[in-house]
Amino acid sequence: MHATIQFIVFSILFCSTLFSFAQEDLNSDGSIASVESEKKTDTIVDLKYREDQFYLGITYNILSDVPSAVNLSGLSGGIHFGFLRDMPINKRRNIAIAIGAGLSFDAYGNTLFIGETPEEESIFTILTNDDYEYDFNRFSTAVIEAPIEFRWRNSTPTKYGFWRVYAGFRIGYAYWYRAHFSQEGNEVNQTDIPEFNQTRLAATLSFGYSKVNFYAYYSINPFFENAVTTNTQEEVGFKTFKVGLIFYIL
Repeated sequence: MHATIQFIVFSILFCSTLFSFAQEDLNSDGSIASVESEKKTDTIVDLKYREDQFYLGITYNILSDVPSAVNLSGLSGGIHFGFLRDMPINKRRNIAIAIGAGLSFDAYGNTLFIGETPEEESIFTILTNDDYEYDFNRFSTAVIEAPIEFRWRNSTPTKYGFWRVYAGFRIGYAYWYRAHFSQEGNEVNQTDIPEFNQTRLAATLSFGYSKVNFYAYYSINPFFENAVTTNTQEEVGFKTFKVGLIFYIL
């Protein structure tokens, strides 16, 4: 008898619980609410969306506007990252202007030695294998940048994979730079080069699909002004052409 009462109480509680869950799955007209309809109700479409506001890029750095005998040697590459404020200018929001800030760290392994005389005058010497034995010779920079981009993409508020073409311009300032030469028993670190132009200007282009895209950067102004090599009497301009990949996030 006691077991029968327990069974009846358990059955009533079970049915009550089941009924309460069933009530939650009913629409106001008494029909059963589907999972799909719940998903549709919970989905919010952002009609004022923005794209590609964080970026990270890696590049291989190529030199141009240098004396004929100057070549790349050793490590020559860079990494850059930052934030861009995406500002759509049409109703569809697939055309935009972006302005931001970022940092760029680059190294240029090459055969142009940069040092100074005892009178603190700069020396620019082309290193040849026949005359010089050394471990490495590298020029490095750290630049704070202000990128500006004109953007086209075929994005929509709900489409996360899309094609893009972004053309831009970068204004930068090299807050740190160093010419580093190393050979057995001798090491030269040059961080004060009057001929170096710390203002950096460049044109950029990125294009691709989804988060991974091709990236190109070409410096408009040379690194050095009024610089001449001591052994060949050639002008030293030193521009860079960077090619690589750029990753856009959010």
